[in-house]
Amino acid sequence: MTGQKKGRRADNAPFLVCTMEYVVKMFQLQMVLMIYVLVGMFAGKKKIITQDNIQKFIDLVLAFLMPSMVFQSFSRDLTVELLSQALVLVLVGFGIGIVSIFLGKILYRKYEPEKRSIMQYATLVNNAGFAGLPMTEGIFGDLGLFYASLAMIPNRIYMWSAGISLFTRMERKQRIKNVVWNPNMIAVVLGLIRAFCGFKLPLSLDKAMTNMGNIVAPLSMIIVGAILTEVEWKTLFEPGVLYLAVIRLIVLPILVGVVLWFIPMDSTAAGVGLILTSMPAGATTALMSAKYGADVKFASKCVFVTTVLSLVTVPLTMLLL
Repeated sequence: MTGQKKGRRADNAPFLVCTMEYVVKMFQLQMVLMIYVLVGMFAGKKKIITQDNIQKFIDLVLAFLMPSMVFQSFSRDLTVELLSQALVLVLVGFGIGIVSIFLGKILYRKYEPEKRSIMQYATLVNNAGFAGLPMTEGIFGDLGLFYASLAMIPNRIYMWSAGISLFTRMERKQRIKNVVWNPNMIAVVLGLIRAFCGFKLPLSLDKAMTNMGNIVAPLSMIIVGAILTEVEWKTLFEPGVLYLAVIRLIVLPILVGVVLWFIPMDSTAAGVGLILTSMPAGATTALMSAKYGADVKFASKCVFVTTVLSLVTVPLTMLLL
């Protein structure tokens, strides 16, 4: 499938074999996230992680670990040959963000502000950074990871601009200042400069930042698991959570899949774009809710439920290719 042009699959059998292989890989990678959640739930039950120190873990992730991951995601050199395909993905990513913001304003109007901001954020920002990057690498190899790293640029920008503004209740000037000087937004800007200028970090610093970035996914999902220990299981699949899951996991991927089908682009690039869009709600949904006083239990339900359901929905999205 990799390297083929869209609309030129002469034989369905190889395509189906590849699809089943991708389904297995996706399922395995999603299960890794679920294991992290289970570890967090165990740690929460045993009071290894308590509700008092969860906020400290969140601050650590948002202030140091995640900026490292964001910055390192721009470490690949840009080439003229691949830049045109990546540019299409970037433009599609910005378009997806605009559509997500619009849908969030329309579809969640009936919910109270504490939940509405969470649902809007989860629609705009998904788990593409935590699960999408390793998933695209596992399925499409280094080329897929290269495309995904660039396709994540809009997600990073939205996450720390429009995304964070959904949780902040302050004057516009102060809100803009907080967004601009957010460590992760600074990491986006420095990462873009790094990508286009191609400068290299000292080996020890580069390795340290890579290792810190690698901690983000497991620690974030462990935190989500610890938060879930305070949630009543009978309320886990409440209507608002399921409604969000339909929008996040089904509606958006179908819209993007249809659009990508008609765009003349490499099938690997199209596959990367579709996989990134189909990811569940980002773990930062719960982290931001805890940091800014939103309904953190509801946010954790959204992360957990969409992650569980994505075990089925994400592999199925490959059928759109």
